[in-house]
Amino acid sequence: MKHYLPGPMSRFLSLLPALPLLLGGCATLSDSPVQQLELHAVLDYREVAGVGCILNNDKGRWFVVVPGRVTVTRSSQPLTVTCKKDGMRIAQEVVGARADTASMMGNVVISAGLGQLVDRHSGAGYGYPAHVTVLMEAVNRREELAEQQRVESPVF
Repeated sequence: MKHYLPGPMSRFLSLLPALPLLLGGCATLSDSPVQQLELHAVLDYREVAGVGCILNNDKGRWFVVVPGRVTVTRSSQPLTVTCKKDGMRIAQEVVGARADTASMMGNVVISAGLGQLVDRHSGAGYGYPAHVTVLMEAVNRREELAEQQRVESPVF
């Protein structure tokens, strides 16, 4: 007994095995929307422990005590890292997102760039460096103390 499928259905089923190849360039479908980062803080060429850092981009905000690891949501927008510890100035680093060239080429070839637009919006085709180092700076105690003790009233 022979099964017969109507024309459009048989064509669809014959293309089904090629579907993973067609969607392979789309990072939205193939890549994770999150990424793990390892953060470190450095003061005078030495690593500093116990520094609290807040990371944020247009997809959310995350907190980590460095050195440590944190999982963030990927985005095409930069990631801002702000760190603070007693006795040190607030430090800030901005880490740019980089496009994944493999998925970008797949998107251009397979979807004529349409997949790239989807990935840019979702952030799936982008990533941040796996290791981020924040440069800390010690508070200059003498200047800081003078600033705190300054009186703003005129002397007669």
